[in-house]
Amino acid sequence: MSNPPSGRGGPVSDAQRRIRRNPWLFTAPLVLLCLLVAVLAWEIVRGNLSEATRAHWPWRLQLMPEEPLASLLAVAAGAVLARAQYARTVRPALGWRSDYVPGELPGGAKAWSTGVFNGGQHNTVLHRVDYFVVLEGDAPAGPVPEGAWMSLARAGELLGEAGLRPASDFRLASFGAGFPLVATGTYETITVGVFSKRFIDEVRAFHLRIQVVDSVGDTHERIIDCLKGAREPVVAPVEWPGVRPRPVPVPRAAPRAE
Repeated sequence: MSNPPSGRGGPVSDAQRRIRRNPWLFTAPLVLLCLLVAVLAWEIVRGNLSEATRAHWPWRLQLMPEEPLASLLAVAAGAVLARAQYARTVRPALGWRSDYVPGELPGGAKAWSTGVFNGGQHNTVLHRVDYFVVLEGDAPAGPVPEGAWMSLARAGELLGEAGLRPASDFRLASFGAGFPLVATGTYETITVGVFSKRFIDEVRAFHLRIQVVDSVGDTHERIIDCLKGAREPVVAPVEWPGVRPRPVPVPRAAPRAE
């Protein structure tokens, strides 16, 4: 197999990122906090004016006394900070692992298997999974456009048109919305794809985009290059040409007579 240069398949960042926040649990408290800050500023400015000035409009308008307003402001600020801290606590840690393993595809050769796991402290729920395929000979010139992401069925059709056979050259797992990624606290992965050596030779890049929703309703995303590392010599599979030779027994010396 050839060893392509780094960046094969286009500049795709695989760092996990938050792409959406829950509007009710994040935006609404933040808007309330900003509104209370504006009201407090109004009351502070109004309280420093003379009695004659406060007798005229619009300074005659008193929205709320300063003391209860300050108390509400402290409660709102505490709620926003507590929500931010809790969001960091329940944030998932999406990870992946790939290696050559035997017995995943027909034939005696090992296949490249890629799996994902949630290394966070809390469970998360799968929102959607998309795929991006770059065949050998294609050369993407920039980041993956949104319209280039495709469904599992479309990815299978594209690979089939390239002459790759399902269940023989590759195998992809199907995940539905709502599938839980349990925080097991281990490195045990859930297999998302298995790829043969022919697949690795004929496909330039195969990206998987996974989006999950955590306990506070925030949506997180990570893009995984399923073939990353498959062409590196340091992870090349060890293949036995035939039956694995049995180890030669080492003769032991007879015990000495006393």
